[in-house]
Amino acid sequence: MEAIRKQASRFREQVARQQQAVLKQFGAGGYGGSDNLITDEAELQQHQKLEKLYISTRTAKHFQRDIVRGVEGYIITGSKQVEIGTKLSEDSKKYGSENTCTSGNTLSKAALSFGRARAHMEKERGNLLKALGTQVAEPLRAMVMGSPLEDARHLAQRYDRMRQEAESQTIEVSKRQARMREMPGNHDLVMKLESAETKLHDLKSNMSILGKEAASAMAAVEGQQQRLTLQRLIAMVEAERTYHQRVLQILDQLESEMISERQRLEAPPAPSMADMPSPPPFEEVNGVYTSQTHNESVDCMGYFLGEVMYPYNGESDTELNLSIGDYIVVRKVTNNGWAEGECKGKAGWFPFAYIEKRERVLASKVAEVF
Repeated sequence: MEAIRKQASRFREQVARQQQAVLKQFGAGGYGGSDNLITDEAELQQHQKLEKLYISTRTAKHFQRDIVRGVEGYIITGSKQVEIGTKLSEDSKKYGSENTCTSGNTLSKAALSFGRARAHMEKERGNLLKALGTQVAEPLRAMVMGSPLEDARHLAQRYDRMRQEAESQTIEVSKRQARMREMPGNHDLVMKLESAETKLHDLKSNMSILGKEAASAMAAVEGQQQRLTLQRLIAMVEAERTYHQRVLQILDQLESEMISERQRLEAPPAPSMADMPSPPPFEEVNGVYTSQTHNESVDCMGYFLGEVMYPYNGESDTELNLSIGDYIVVRKVTNNGWAEGECKGKAGWFPFAYIEKRERVLASKVAEVF
């Protein structure tokens, strides 16, 4: 259908040029002249401009409609995924809360962590789908179905029909001019020619006004289409980026918790402390710790970083609580198995066998020590 329309448009332009050639050849006797030629050329440019605007707005409308369909399909699919993910979350939390395992609760804790994280991710997915619907699909759908575009297209179609009528009237004027040259002085032919020319003049005048109105309306719609579509695409990208960033944070936290549980499950038994004496006391003087060894020598190894390999719960205020994966600044090591250092902003004693020395540590891990 579009190909037929383009072909018809080219045919009308060809006829108009032929009419201009006829007028130029036979219009020297005072009927039609250079003014008509200038008007026809300006009208042709107006017509071509409208054709381009019509194609541009139609293509943009189709693109907007494609975006709406794609987003609607994504929302339907995403809603189903939210339903499945929520069910998985509930099943995981149910298993974790029942804790039927007789050999430990490591898997139960991991299941609870997974269930809570999955619930948060599905909530974020729901927020994304809602944003895509309200910020992308609805505004674009409103513009596709809106009256400004249809009103502008109706103006363009009215202009096109008036243009066809003007072309037919131009042919009629040319015929009457030819008859006048064949039968000069015929009063009846003169009157009919004047009437035909008056009608043609009115048609061209109205066509010029309508063409400008249609071009202005179509240009306004084109600009609005470009701005709104770009804004909605940006909104879609921002919504998806926010969703993926939040999901990544949730997954990072979940991975950390589950790896910690796995380490506890796979870790060998902690070194025995049955024969270890109590840790030496120490005092803090102006922020500097001084150990009182009570005849127990101190190995001066210099400060170094250690990674906690076994969990330890301090039995007094002078002892540290350690979790697997923590990093600690070791400042003193005694020959009775105790070491003194700082972890997470707190200083105290801990079993030296519970850590391993590390030469290289990520800067983010070092920051956690203090």
